[in-house]
Amino acid sequence: MSLDLTLSDTVPDEARDAIRDAILAHNDRMLGPTDRHDLMIPIRDGDGRVEGGLVGYTGRGWLYVTLLYIPEHLRGQGLAGRLLQMAEEEAKARGCTGAYIDTINPDARRAYERQGYEVFGALENFIGDFSITWMKKRIA
Repeated sequence: MSLDLTLSDTVPDEARDAIRDAILAHNDRMLGPTDRHDLMIPIRDGDGRVEGGLVGYTGRGWLYVTLLYIPEHLRGQGLAGRLLQMAEEEAKARGCTGAYIDTINPDARRAYERQGYEVFGALENFIGDFSITWMKKRIA
């Protein structure tokens, strides 16, 4: 069998799609078909433009928050907690029992801890004094 293993600093969309599709098919064979559904809660300004919000998905009994951003001028008002609460309620309605999120931002980590998330892993000093932290919460 002849293989072509070439290192590249670009990732063509069709190559990324082929690898992702193969992983998803493998996971479906191993775990059964996924029930993945996207979830989004945008923060819109007065003109309807998205300034921030929460993006994630539910699947296999878990909510994963992939992106959560609160614009600078809206911080300190409990919006992160409100967004997480809304996402968790929807996740429960979808049959999820837990949620997880990761962050490198110490302020975000404290906000997630206030919402009941606990650390289950970290890469300490990932960049300087900043660590990547993985957090989870049981929601049901």
